[in-house]
Amino acid sequence: MDLDLAEAFRNYEDKIVNKWVDYTLSSYKSSVFFKKSPDKFSNPVGGNTREALSALFKLLAKNADPTEFAAPLEQIMRIRSIQEFTASEAAGPVFAVKHITRALFEKDSERKHLISELYDFEFAVDLAALQAFDLYMQCREQLYLVRIKEIKTGTYILTDSRCPSNLLKKDTGTPANFPV
Repeated sequence: MDLDLAEAFRNYEDKIVNKWVDYTLSSYKSSVFFKKSPDKFSNPVGGNTREALSALFKLLAKNADPTEFAAPLEQIMRIRSIQEFTASEAAGPVFAVKHITRALFEKDSERKHLISELYDFEFAVDLAALQAFDLYMQCREQLYLVRIKEIKTGTYILTDSRCPSNLLKKDTGTPANFPV
């Protein structure tokens, strides 16, 4: 990777990550709350999103091996998989960093020439987005397996979860008899 591009990534890292986090958190219904506090304990969605996207940007900027993307992507996708997102809505914000980076470089007359050198970075972003989609699907599968187990064991009654059979029971007044 060109030294100028690496320097540009270092100089713009905070701006890029902040805009990327803002864009990603804007996709949530409670985005105002999630944008308020960067603390992972008082605001787990906002804090984890910021931490994961910051780590992911560092990996993308240094042209790391795509296998290294798994940890920060999983941190994001685990949260997004329990929200009411489609797979494309959950993984979609990963792509936004390409547009954010281009826009910032275009505004900087000293860095504008670097736009033509973003191919490897943008390809890495594409790979990360595909990996995010796979991770989202894995998380959703795990979630559904847990729900099936709750139905089989009847623990949904103890946990008062939003298990489909519990909701059906409330709607019809009779327990669901799923052949599982």
